[in-house]
Amino acid sequence: MKAAYLDYASLDQQDLDFQALHAVFDQLVLYPATSAAEIQSRVADVDVIITNKVMIDAATIQQCPQLKLKLILISATGTNNVDLAAAKACGIVVCNCQAYGTSAVAQHTLMLMLNLATSFLTYQRAVQQGEWQKASQFCLLGAPIVELAGKTLGIVGYGELGHAVARLAEAFGMKVLIAALPNRPADDSRIPFAELLPQVDFLSLHCPLTEDTRHLISHAELDAMKPSAFLINCARGGIVDEQALAQALREGKIAGAATDVLTVEPPKEGNVLLDASIPNLIVTPHNAWGSVDARQRIVDQMVENVEAFKQGRPIRQVN
Repeated sequence: MKAAYLDYASLDQQDLDFQALHAVFDQLVLYPATSAAEIQSRVADVDVIITNKVMIDAATIQQCPQLKLKLILISATGTNNVDLAAAKACGIVVCNCQAYGTSAVAQHTLMLMLNLATSFLTYQRAVQQGEWQKASQFCLLGAPIVELAGKTLGIVGYGELGHAVARLAEAFGMKVLIAALPNRPADDSRIPFAELLPQVDFLSLHCPLTEDTRHLISHAELDAMKPSAFLINCARGGIVDEQALAQALREGKIAGAATDVLTVEPPKEGNVLLDASIPNLIVTPHNAWGSVDARQRIVDQMVENVEAFKQGRPIRQVN
């Protein structure tokens, strides 16, 4: 079997082991990146396409020799870059990778919570700017510091990642409440979203972006939260109305926010949340998932996917 990985540099920073992936193929060609104009020539004679973000649309699939292309591996969880229906119609199996970044994203979420709770960036800047050196006493206490212990964390999206964040939060002594997603029934374990908002000190988003969750957090929701509350988004851009969040932070409607995601990534045309004048906002560049451990798990899962496919028992199949 011959395979082409069309954008391996989106995963590998020369710190991953691809030996096992090479071993499951007769030939594996690695391309750091692939433009739209280059796709067809690079996949014309392969049995397996590997892609992270490169679009494999119906036209690309239909132009591949029908008896040649057998498998598409997505080196991520999201499947929006592959036309699943077209692949299925042509008898091509599509497999993704799953739950590889749970520990990394949960860790990143708690890191953001701790940074907000301790005003970490404010104090770091104060030291860098010489304020501690000029202080009249031994410490700086000008920015608020709050403890996670005893605070209430609201989680929106209680899958594997939501569970992992809850476990870490409970280790810090937090009370955890779970929100019922919009158009989902509430029960004894899940609180209606509108009822949860005014109760939480931290709100952490871990749900997918759907029509039900687009702008789940906007003006009304931010108004409903405590002025002392913090918002964390390690889910998807678009779940939070970015204009509304910027306004809420400037007006002090909530105490702070942190996001690892924006609506358009990378934000080449700018983004309202990149304005440095917005107070108490932390933005990280969609790297919560990107530990070397998590990225190596992706490689390992792709090996498992190929081996299972060869045995006629595909795993993580999405079409």
